Amino acid sequence: MAIPVIAVVGRPNVGKSTLFNKLIGQRLSIVEDTPGVTRDRIYAPCEWRGKEVMLADTGGIEPYSGDVILSQMRRQAQLAIDSADVIILVTDLRSGVTATDLEVANMLKKSGKPVVLCVNKCDSIGEVPPEFYEFYNLGLGDPVAVSSVHGHGTGDLLDAAFDLVDFDRADPYDGDMVKVAIIGKPNVGKSSLVNRMSGEERAIVSDIAGTTRDATDTVVENAHGRYVLIDTAGIRRKSKVEEEIERYSVLRAYMAVDRADVAVIVIDATVGFTEQDSKVAGYAHEQGKGCVVAVNKWDAVEKTDKTMQEYQKDLEEKFSFMSYVPFVFISALTGQRVDKLFEMINIVSQQNAMRISTGVLNDILAYATSRVQPPSDKGKRLKIYYMTQASTKPPTFVAFVNRAELFHFSYQRYLENQIRENFGLIGTPIRLIVRERGD
Repeated sequence: MAIPVIAVVGRPNVGKSTLFNKLIGQRLSIVEDTPGVTRDRIYAPCEWRGKEVMLADTGGIEPYSGDVILSQMRRQAQLAIDSADVIILVTDLRSGVTATDLEVANMLKKSGKPVVLCVNKCDSIGEVPPEFYEFYNLGLGDPVAVSSVHGHGTGDLLDAAFDLVDFDRADPYDGDMVKVAIIGKPNVGKSSLVNRMSGEERAIVSDIAGTTRDATDTVVENAHGRYVLIDTAGIRRKSKVEEEIERYSVLRAYMAVDRADVAVIVIDATVGFTEQDSKVAGYAHEQGKGCVVAVNKWDAVEKTDKTMQEYQKDLEEKFSFMSYVPFVFISALTGQRVDKLFEMINIVSQQNAMRISTGVLNDILAYATSRVQPPSDKGKRLKIYYMTQASTKPPTFVAFVNRAELFHFSYQRYLENQIRENFGLIGTPIRLIVRERGD
């Protein structure tokens, strides 16, 4: 089931980013700086009262020129409205209610989405100043007084937002369906691939609007199995004026990955690997999803007998942070190797859900440690007492040791490679957690 999304919207200079950082600060220690994934801080987990949501920072409305301010504001606010379960509208106590605030508030009311009104920069302790009550004019119910700098009122704000989230929303699909997110940057052929995958051997195909999402899910049943294809297409970068749109194409892909079992990362063979590909792929890796790289438009590439091997070698270097990922060279236009893509999706889905018995796992551990001795430091040698699998999706293993600081990263990588060598685990990341005995 998808993690609920709360979008933080508002005009520039109301303290949106400061508030966003303050709200996710409870989880900052585990928001890792994987290159290109969490650096923009537009989408991050936020935990409150034992429940988790994804917080989306929409960024300010950038007025590039006088005649596009209103259209920019409408476009950005509408994108946030479409993608969120709950919206926090941030306003500024010092500047009062502005025409832009009124415009956004009206759009939010028309959307029917639940809204929490946040009045930021209420920095003094005690009774709120008289100008606070002006914000009732927005017609969004009781405002919440917040100081994003000092943290005052953030608990009340999260209480109000979380009360509006439906955490019990059921997954509309059967458990035996493989949910597949088709992700990648604009114009790589994601929609064409979805059409090809759903249109050839289909037995049952229906379009179901994604629950509170702007992506469309396509249910497909064919000889390979039953699938839900989550298409993230629909956003295109038209000009420099619409740079915010580019951020939202990444945001949509992130939300699709959250809902999926397997992420198919589509790359344009005529363009090659780009930084935005690494952002989306890196996020899928961090979320522990099964991954397949589909190199699309392969029919448009001039080839020799060595072209595919050379291209794959180049991609393997660029995807070195995901060395486990398989590559399938396809053409959505002609249908070339789309059957093989279905087969690979099935393999990766099974590998991501694989469970290995503790006995077999410890046989592999004994062999691996006899082959390469665990590291030592200042006369103290690492001892690995035993290993067990804690969970699946992704396969997560816990190693119990005498001293965790002796378990060097290089030796962890060696053990991961030994597990992969024996069990495959194609297309899925592995998590290895180290625990000292007695933890």
